[in-house]
Amino acid sequence: LGAQFEVDWGSAATPATTSFVLTVLAANVHGYGNLCQFITKLRRSSEKGTYHLDIADISGRDLEDCVVLMSPKRMSEPAQLETVAKWLLNNFLGRCWFGVEQLRLLDDEMWLHRLREVSALTAIPLVATGDVHFHVRSRKPLQDVLTATRVGKPLTECGLDLQPNSERHLRTRLRLAQTYPADLLAETLHVAARCVFSLEELRYQYPEEVVPLGETPASYLRRITYEGAGRRWPKGMPAKVQLQIEHELALIADLKYEFYFLTVADIVAFARSRHILCQGRGSAANSVVCYCIGVTEVDPARMSVLFERFISKERNEPPDIDIDFEHERREEVLQYLYTKYGRDRAAITGVVISYRPKSAIRDVGKALGFSLETVDAIAKNHTWWDGREVMKERFEEVGLSVDDLQVQQLLHLTQQLLGFPRHLSQHTGGFVLTKGPLSRLVPIENASMPDRTVIEWDKDDLDAMGLLKVDCLALGMLTAIRKSLDFIGVRKGYVFEMQDIPAEDVETYDM
Repeated sequence: LGAQFEVDWGSAATPATTSFVLTVLAANVHGYGNLCQFITKLRRSSEKGTYHLDIADISGRDLEDCVVLMSPKRMSEPAQLETVAKWLLNNFLGRCWFGVEQLRLLDDEMWLHRLREVSALTAIPLVATGDVHFHVRSRKPLQDVLTATRVGKPLTECGLDLQPNSERHLRTRLRLAQTYPADLLAETLHVAARCVFSLEELRYQYPEEVVPLGETPASYLRRITYEGAGRRWPKGMPAKVQLQIEHELALIADLKYEFYFLTVADIVAFARSRHILCQGRGSAANSVVCYCIGVTEVDPARMSVLFERFISKERNEPPDIDIDFEHERREEVLQYLYTKYGRDRAAITGVVISYRPKSAIRDVGKALGFSLETVDAIAKNHTWWDGREVMKERFEEVGLSVDDLQVQQLLHLTQQLLGFPRHLSQHTGGFVLTKGPLSRLVPIENASMPDRTVIEWDKDDLDAMGLLKVDCLALGMLTAIRKSLDFIGVRKGYVFEMQDIPAEDVETYDM
């Protein structure tokens, strides 16, 4: 597991004249954390989408417990290769290789000979690499389309930006043995033996700020739950409610979710201290504990609740409490989290936006050279009820013949592109909080919005890795309710809040 970087060989004083590809692999869990922090440092120091990496930005100290494979630009001069080799030895002695790509190009043998000469001079071993871009040869046309989309040109103008053949696919061992010298293939086993890290080694720890000194998470959650129950039922708590509280607290303790509930309660308490209207919703309304600590407003004593719809040991799924805030003031809550936990321990969940029919049609159509008017017409003719399919009938409805070879190519490539990741966006409000540096678990980058940071994992990744997120969502209706309450307060001459509205007001329902 690792990352690949394109590095410019130059500095502020000496502009880059060449570049190379540096593949960094995590040897162990410490190396993985260092790599995540390295990526975070680079991303956080740049505006979103404007990333640039110079050789001076890389230090072996920053990437301890990582191994590196350096793939120079093909046919770099021997003097350049020797200079790069010295840099590798200074920073990654004993854990660096020159990557050799044999892609059935005319200069393969000459390039291999040149790298062998540098390897003999520097003792940096050579290893076989493939620069894989697709899994089978037949995906080469789709790779060309993605390249055209990335460089912002139609295919006919991409020239050398396109790969000259389809060798950058996952080749069989037999094909590799026919293509690479045996010593280069054997060296891949040495690299693999150094990389023993698995994502299963990562351990998530919840932040502890929400637990006062002298309390445990369980004791504090129990205390604020019963304090809240006293406020909810000032004349005495029903017996069935107390039984339900004990049942829920036992299950929460068994699954070790106390920190999560305390964090949500802390966020709600902050919002209410600032008179920001908020409301928990969803299956959390089945929880008496959520009602007692102020997260939800549905009285479970008035109905039959099933707590296991919210949290269940059998489902083995983390709790998911959605909290809505006034949309005009939700940012105050988000910045509170950044301030309380620090930007090194808090960030918004990422969302991997994938290709759907409209976006796929637009990108493939532009790459194939269709006019913007035609592409726009096809895309707009696909509606949400078409689902995630590209319908050939929609092409015919705008005057295109599916018997035309170029239209067939557009249809075929668009269908292949569906579901591919397109770009990274940010979740509507899912926050990840950690005890230690979050950037040692996952890289963090700047979001497009000011004062926001986002991790490179989405909610499904978080579930797979056992990381909990807190959903702080924005709801325009809560803003409307808040303003309505303010207007009522002005008319009545005193502060009017939600709890002042009678639970069973006949006139309200008549209206």
